[in-house]
Amino acid sequence: MHALPQTSDLLIGRDHEARRVAELATAARAGRGGALVLIGEAGIGKTAILENAAAGAADFRVVRASGAEFEKELPYAALHQLCVPILRHLGELPDRQREALQVAFGLTAGAPDPFRVGVATLELFAAAARERPLVCLVDDAQWLDAASSKAMAFLARRVAADPIAMLFALRLPARASELDELPRLTVSGLSDEFAKSLLAARSPFPLDERVRDRLVAEAHGNPLALLQLPRAGGFALPETSSVPSRIEQAFQSRLAGLPDDARMLLTLASADPTGDPALLWPAARVLGLDIDRACADAAAVELAEFTTRIRFCHPLARSAVYRAAEPDERRAVHGALAEVTSPVVAPDRKAWHRAQATLSPDHDVATELERCASRAHARGGIAAAAAFLERSAALSPDIDRRIGRTLDAAQAHLDAGTGETATALLTTLETATLDEFQRARVELLRGRIAFTRPNDDTGPALVAHAAQRLSNLDPDRSRECYLDALEMCLLVGRGGGFIRQIMDAARSAPAPSSPDVLDALIALAADQPRTAIAMFKESLHGEQGPLWTRWPAIATMISVELWDPDAFSAIAEWLLKAGRESGSPVLLRLGLAQKAADATLSGDVGQALAAVAEEGAIADAAGEPPLVFPRLQLAAMRGRRDEAHELLRVASKTTTADGMGRLVNQHSSTAMLYNGLGDFPAALAAARRATEHDDLFLAGAALPELIEAAMRCREPAVAAQALERLTERTQAGGTTAGRGVAAYSRALVTGAEEHYLEAVECLAETSLASYRGRAHLLYGEWLRRKGRRNDCVRRLRLAHEELSAAGADAFARRAADELRAAGERVDRHAESTYEKLTLQEVAVARLVASGATSNEVAAQLFISKRTVDAHLRNIFRKLGIHSRRRLKDHPGLVSQDQAPSG
Repeated sequence: MHALPQTSDLLIGRDHEARRVAELATAARAGRGGALVLIGEAGIGKTAILENAAAGAADFRVVRASGAEFEKELPYAALHQLCVPILRHLGELPDRQREALQVAFGLTAGAPDPFRVGVATLELFAAAARERPLVCLVDDAQWLDAASSKAMAFLARRVAADPIAMLFALRLPARASELDELPRLTVSGLSDEFAKSLLAARSPFPLDERVRDRLVAEAHGNPLALLQLPRAGGFALPETSSVPSRIEQAFQSRLAGLPDDARMLLTLASADPTGDPALLWPAARVLGLDIDRACADAAAVELAEFTTRIRFCHPLARSAVYRAAEPDERRAVHGALAEVTSPVVAPDRKAWHRAQATLSPDHDVATELERCASRAHARGGIAAAAAFLERSAALSPDIDRRIGRTLDAAQAHLDAGTGETATALLTTLETATLDEFQRARVELLRGRIAFTRPNDDTGPALVAHAAQRLSNLDPDRSRECYLDALEMCLLVGRGGGFIRQIMDAARSAPAPSSPDVLDALIALAADQPRTAIAMFKESLHGEQGPLWTRWPAIATMISVELWDPDAFSAIAEWLLKAGRESGSPVLLRLGLAQKAADATLSGDVGQALAAVAEEGAIADAAGEPPLVFPRLQLAAMRGRRDEAHELLRVASKTTTADGMGRLVNQHSSTAMLYNGLGDFPAALAAARRATEHDDLFLAGAALPELIEAAMRCREPAVAAQALERLTERTQAGGTTAGRGVAAYSRALVTGAEEHYLEAVECLAETSLASYRGRAHLLYGEWLRRKGRRNDCVRRLRLAHEELSAAGADAFARRAADELRAAGERVDRHAESTYEKLTLQEVAVARLVASGATSNEVAAQLFISKRTVDAHLRNIFRKLGIHSRRRLKDHPGLVSQDQAPSG
């Protein structure tokens, strides 16, 4: 794969593409792996470029996979295809990673962890690449099953430290997928000059110049169209058809005149995406085909080759043949394939073929598809489960089961991210006779779909109506519906008017046997914080277990309103534990975000950075943007203005684009940022926005920021009103942290020293290092203005030390400025260990310092062991050390968490 010689005249005019592929290979050979997605319309030459890459890869091991239109719902089908040649390296993987791949490929029973599958795939490829470099060629990537697409994109983003090159061919128009973030190269049409050269190289006889020019014009630079059109009369095709459809017509024209057995054999081959002769020939015998003659006749038209693997000459040829078949022919070949497919080795594929062979409702087939859906769901194939359930519903003769399976399919499609399909399925139930429970479920699903749409405001009303419908049938479930809706509002960032609509409707909910969290939320929305917070204290640690095990977002909001850092920390720990045990990326990301926020408040910036890095790694593995809130809060606490502004820009763009804010209270963090920087007018504006009723339930933490900014801006009336609101909350909550924050806020308004002393005393008992330092800072500033130099210097020294250690750099600079104004010298703060390292290096260093092995770090951060070792070399160089043991001696790197297990 050095010069990648053009082995085919189909590479005429592709010098640029060949050069890019050669550069990718050269870098991989040097241990700098990478990926490239070739994107273009059907027939444009992507497959030829892949074949050329394979032909020139003499010093590489070549592994291949191809997406299949008829297999795109089966989880991990394409990944298995890619991994088969290197599965002998499975034994080199840690046990849990090896098991993850065995489960994903159906070799062992169980439910695969998509993230562990990604890491296991990375380690499998890294193990194989230790023998010789790898080149991975993936054709028809637009048809990859969702699970394989995620795993391959995950792999492609993490091969930078391994000798692995990955090439994907993606047909336009392409649906959004995980591959969108990878480097792309658009393969465009050939120029007329190169198109004529290709025709001259391929045509067995001279072409009339006018015919040649017409062919060139018709093909629009598409090489496959250029070569196929003459075989079908080419230039005589109507101008209105697209190039891909004309190519399919050209392939279909080769079927004309073929004997029936040959056509049927090709149709059979097109319906089996595995290309396995062990399935094709037995199925052909089931159909009663004259195999030898059919094979010879089919091979003569050069649509497919029948060797050790059945391969069509082009993916469009497969789809052209399948679409050309009559419906009864398709059903016949699927029936034959179902008959010869093993129910033990491939039960899902057998059931799928059987379903495609079935014309009328069939109880047994529908039931088996439902079982397939359960297996697919357990293997992480949500999209496959949705497809199985959808077909199961269509084949269900019993109306009640058909409705139930349709609802289950809609739910599965929603979970898989295909909300439009879920909507279409719900539409099919509009004329059905539904009972009240089923109608409520339809409304709940429609409400959930609406919540995910940025410009759809119908969600609250739909969920509220479903809750009202359930009020007489199931009062407890009715109340839970309102809480589910509020939880979703908080999780997807749909606050303000959405929350208000839900709360207005919730007031009509059936009364519970005793006051619960919904009653508390209604009281808070009605501006009765004292009543609400008293009830929150009861519900947060309820008799049925902590509230956060059911509604973690609501529980987090309550812990903030209560100023209860212990509960906040407990929620973070529970989310992390539940996320790691269940493999749920949603829970784990929320837990890491909570952990980062908790560490920020307690002054462990290294822990916060490590949690942010891990959350980002999981987000990247899932193909989603990282959560903004923990990053914004950390940047605000550290006084990083530019970083915070960029995060605010991203948050604004993300919320506008898809509504996914997820617990972002950006105004409160912005107010903290500007208070630290001493830009009090900007802090006042942000704090006012944060404490307005547009953001219900998220105002409590911003009240101290509003009080400080208002007093600095000489607006005592605003500060006094905010202090009254804060005092009402903190007195009802009764926590030491709340009393301390309220005390220094009261001191700002009253100027009474006793309140400063109360604040310092209370906050000394809490884990809130940043607020503890701020209390000393505010007291020191007051003392300096009173002319009590010695007292102020002592307080300001304490403030500077506390705030510097907590990473609250902007507030620490305020303390330093006050000390200098008092005539004191302030030494420049030494650069912290974590400030020398990148985000991912901090995470690696802390994990290694806690005793984790490279394999364990790789598993937790979703990177390869080789990448971990590369990070460690950089860490050692930056910190001036030479061993893992020395990492434990560096402040900020010793984690309090237990070392993870791979």
